[in-house]
Parts: sequence; C-alpha cells; structure tokens
Amino acid sequence: MGDAMEMLPVGSVIIAIFAIIILANAIRVLREYERGVIFRLGRLIAAKGPGVIFLIPIVDRIVKVSLRTVVLDVPTQDVITRDNVSIKVNAVIYFRVVQPEKSIVEVENFLFATSQLSQTTLRSVLGQSELDELLAQRDKINSKLQKIIDEHAEPWGIKVSNVEVKQIDLPIEMQRAMAKQAEAERERRAKVVHAEGEFQASQKLLEAANIIALNPISLQLRFLQTLTEVAVDKNSTILFPVPIDLLEPFLERNRKK
Repeated sequence: MGDAMEMLPVGSVIIAIFAIIILANAIRVLREYERGVIFRLGRLIAAKGPGVIFLIPIVDRIVKVSLRTVVLDVPTQDVITRDNVSIKVNAVIYFRVVQPEKSIVEVENFLFATSQLSQTTLRSVLGQSELDELLAQRDKINSKLQKIIDEHAEPWGIKVSNVEVKQIDLPIEMQRAMAKQAEAERERRAKVVHAEGEFQASQKLLEAANIIALNPISLQLRFLQTLTEVAVDKNSTILFPVPIDLLEPFLERNRKK
C-alpha cells in the first residue's frame, strides 16, 4: 500500500510533463511579418497568423514563412551581348512572398528557385541587347528584367518589386576603345564649336565691311583709334600708311604747277 502511494506522485509528474509538452507543441506565436502554413495529416489547411496559433498535436505541422522583402544578390554572370562583346554582369533583386501557401506547396525552395530564375533571365535579356543599350539605357533593362522575373515567379506566390543591374565589367580592350571613342567625340565637338565661332566672326566682319562701305569716314576714325592704342607703348616704332585722301590736296597743287 505504501509503495502504491509513492508511485502515484511519480505517475502524476510524468503525466503533467507529457501534458506540458503536448500543450507547447499545440501553441505557436507568430510575429507580425510571419505566416504559418498549416498541414493536417499532409493536407494543406490554411496560412494563419500573426499572433497565437493553436495546433492539433501530432496531427498538424506548421511551416513558417517570412513576408519581409528579401534582397537577393545575383552572382556575376558571363554574358555575350548581341554585338558580340563579352562582359561580366551582376545584379540585385528585391522580392517578397505574397502568398505563403504557394511559396511552400508550388516550389521546393523558393529562395533557390528565384536565384536560379534571376541568373538565367539576366543572361537571356542582356544577351539580346547591345553594349551601348546596356550602358545608356540601364533603367529600361532593369524594368524588362523585373517584368520577366515577376511573371515567372508569380505561380510561386512571389512578387518581384525591383531589379537593379549593379555592375558591368568590360574587357580592357573594349575600355580602351571606348576611351578613344570618347576622346574623338570631344575633339569633334571642339572643332564644331570652333567652326561656329569662325562663322559668326565672319558674319560680324561682313556687317562691319558693309557699314564702312556706306560711311568711309568710319574707316579713318577706326584708323586713328588704332594709332592711339598703339602709341601707348613709347618704345615701339610705328609704321602706318597715310590715307591717300590726305595727300590729295598736295597732289592737285603739284599738277597745277
């Protein structure tokens, strides 16, 4: 009888511990950004959360899914552009899970699947573009990548919000060729600006010649102004032609004699 009384508390303790374990497995607390995909005997029930979730022990199984935005770094890819230039490109993708059930049921590992999809799409899209388009129209390329990846990831319950091409590494030979091209372009622009300046100057000279032709006295005034400017330097020897109009009276007097 005494042995039975001693065994009773031990059995109660075991039952209490077992009940605590079952209760702990039956209650889950999910954070605001988490959802729990619940399977009951292997069948999908629903995605629940956030807050306290009650499960049937042994029968129910829960898989947690985060709804926060994931920043996925796409490894560097070797790409040959449409104009046969070999480049190395990497990118970054921003996406989040919008349908937890699909992200667990439709694909085995949505992070790995999205990474592989991003790599193949990056090589495909950039391989269909020319190098000048990649360098000058980066926003257009990013939008095209985002649209394609988002369409393919939608069945997995994933929404791709943004794709950014981070860096494009060019071969050294191509970098030198582009530097020469840029230098030649700058020289061309400089020559165009110089030619435009010469053209404008010639127009002004033509206008000045027309004014002098209408008023010959203006030429003499300009001549005297030039002498005044040159005479500032006293150490200079100045040779200047005398206008023939000034000598005309003396020439007439000599003819009369």
